[in-house]
Amino acid sequence: MSRTPTPDVTAGASLPAATDADVVAIPILGAPDTDSLDDLPGLDGAADGAIARARTSGEFRAKRHETLVVHLRNDAWRTSRVVLVGAPAAKAGTVDADSGDTGRLRDAAAVVGRLTRARHFSRVAFVCRGPGDRQELAQAAAEGLVLGGYCDTRYKTDADVMGHGRSGDSGDNPHACTVLQPDGTHTEAIGDAVRRGVALGDATNVARRLANEPSNILTPRVFEAVDGAGIHTEVLDEHAIANLGMGLFLGVAQGSREPPRLLVMRHDPPGAPPSPLLALIGKGVTFDSGGISIKPAGGMEWMKSDMAGGAAVIGAMRAIGQLGARHRVLGVVPMTENMPGGRAIRPGDILTGASGTTVEVINTDAEGRLILGDAIWYARQQGATHLVDVATLTGACVIALGHATSGLFGRPNAWSATVRSAAARAGEAIWPMPLYEEYREQLRSEMADLMNVGGRSAGACTAASFLETFTDGLPWAHLDIAGTAWHEKPRDEAAAGATGVMVRTLATLANDSGSWEA
Repeated sequence: MSRTPTPDVTAGASLPAATDADVVAIPILGAPDTDSLDDLPGLDGAADGAIARARTSGEFRAKRHETLVVHLRNDAWRTSRVVLVGAPAAKAGTVDADSGDTGRLRDAAAVVGRLTRARHFSRVAFVCRGPGDRQELAQAAAEGLVLGGYCDTRYKTDADVMGHGRSGDSGDNPHACTVLQPDGTHTEAIGDAVRRGVALGDATNVARRLANEPSNILTPRVFEAVDGAGIHTEVLDEHAIANLGMGLFLGVAQGSREPPRLLVMRHDPPGAPPSPLLALIGKGVTFDSGGISIKPAGGMEWMKSDMAGGAAVIGAMRAIGQLGARHRVLGVVPMTENMPGGRAIRPGDILTGASGTTVEVINTDAEGRLILGDAIWYARQQGATHLVDVATLTGACVIALGHATSGLFGRPNAWSATVRSAAARAGEAIWPMPLYEEYREQLRSEMADLMNVGGRSAGACTAASFLETFTDGLPWAHLDIAGTAWHEKPRDEAAAGATGVMVRTLATLANDSGSWEA
């Protein structure tokens, strides 16, 4: 099996013209008549005018993700070639607009990371151009290079099988990337920003690797150890879960031969007060067959990634520990399979959660909200003051928002706005959704406190309303990532498979220096 290498990304201290990398990548920030490349003197001369000709003729129009490799023919630049990559400003109303200059630079760097691996360049320098803050741009560039350079060939005996190499995902060749400033300056702050970007990109790739893992290997008893780097990890087995009275969690798990596990990760920085305590809760269903209410066979293989929310929390906790967040943070991931065994729960069964809430099971495929209900209760018992849960929860959210953005539900509005602001800074799109009392009414049961589904209408909203029942009024946000956790096909900036979505948002929120913790 092939390994999944991560590019080595560092900050450089030389002029772009002086670097001896195999290729120098240059983001083009506008149309041919708006980005003159004046900050890189002598570049077009070294290319014998090839860049100007390509831009004037329309061969290269600097569209988003468009690339042009140009060979240099004199000694004015030490490298033998440059790659231009289109990075125009996002149009108003698009999913990229909120992240601004950092977003387009991150995106361009990811395209370069993909191209670097596809072309087997071992050393690439990325010129960190843009009108924004230098540190923020450097961090975004580092994130993009790490994210774009990721490939998952663990289970390929030949990375080029079935044209895999031609898609841009091939190769175990480790490669080094350097983030350069156009004027060659290098400061400690820029170096720190690049290291932050690497940590966030690497943590996202950890989540991608977990969610890509087949379910016969990643069972609930197998988890990503994040001990060290500021994180303490413990795992509660099925007996400890039963002693806590987590009947919703155990109800979902009882149909599988694989016993459930509750993964608990703690970041307790020295000197941090007991409050605030931010709790990140991720759905960890390692395979979701739908249970007795079984899913259609077509596409069921993707249900190995139904633990993408849990993977995001694991990746985020890794970054939180590495970056030394000053807040206390708790990560909780209930891990189980949802299988239609002889002991599986049935429609009509009534389960009792650790909070004492009773739930009539109408559809066993609405299992994520059950395990999250008990996990949210557990986080509250640990002293959480602020809650965020992440889950591939509903197909209804995909119908509502497609694959362009994740859904955001939460209370109060100020906390939802804080989470949305963190997502914008992290370059991850989320969109606010309503939580009206009418959605809660759809969950009313004649036999128990709640039903686990509220009918076909407003499915994402009723699922969020179900979760809100367990928050006891704490500031809470729910992120439905059902439409954003997976790419079915390769993209210019990302490999096919798991996306690691929300790792950067959660880590950014935990490292936020704002006043939400007051």
